[in-house]
Amino acid sequence: MTSDPIAEQILAEITAMLVETVGDEFLLADEVTPDTTFNEDLALESIEFVALAELLHQRYGAAVDLIAFLAEKDMEEILAMTVGDLVSHIAGTPAPACATAAAPTVAGAPAPAPAG
Repeated sequence: MTSDPIAEQILAEITAMLVETVGDEFLLADEVTPDTTFNEDLALESIEFVALAELLHQRYGAAVDLIAFLAEKDMEEILAMTVGDLVSHIAGTPAPACATAAAPTVAGAPAPAPAG
């Protein structure tokens, strides 16, 4: 996944969202990799998943619905889910034309590259 520039950008954006959600006193951006698990490594609480879902919605629009993505998984899959799984889900979701150009950026996340 690391050789794909789009996946790398999504990973950086998700990492910034996670740092914003849990706070930089609990999570450093360089600690997050595609293999980082939400449950075991990050110990995300349900309210933090809700906050992450809101940030994903702000950045990627309605096409990326974290709650619906999680609803399709059984409990074992949710507990084992990695940041890379979420990156793959987002990368495989068609983005609305305006979502990339007008999406708000998360503090510390790179701005999307202009189309063209």
